[in-house]
Amino acid sequence: MNVLVDTSVWSLALRRAERNLSASEMAVVSELAVLIDECSATIIGLVRQEMLSGIKNSKQFEGLREVLAAFPDEPADSKDYERAALFSNKCRGQGVSVSVSDMLICSIAQSRGWSIFSTDSDFKRYGSILSIKLHAPRK
Repeated sequence: MNVLVDTSVWSLALRRAERNLSASEMAVVSELAVLIDECSATIIGLVRQEMLSGIKNSKQFEGLREVLAAFPDEPADSKDYERAALFSNKCRGQGVSVSVSDMLICSIAQSRGWSIFSTDSDFKRYGSILSIKLHAPRK
């Protein structure tokens, strides 16, 4: 089964030095490596943009762009955006603040039957309202 990997996970693996990672963060990075080996890790264009944004050094930008190029973007269509808006309304109606990017991730994952791999605790709150599956590192 495919797993939609959030920016928080890609960032740990590709933008942080391994020596600066905690044990739990290392487990996340290791799980991403397993998902990549299984050809299960997926990305959307918005996550790619978030990963590449804010990199001031052009050499680092190009290096990261090249690494991410190995993972094609899962396309989003109008129904994905409409579902994301519905998800946003549903969460806000329950008093949960959301971001546009998180709702698109939830929409795409839910419509394809994928789980979401994130270190962002917001997804746990979304999961209590939306029918999304969260991926956790294997022990």
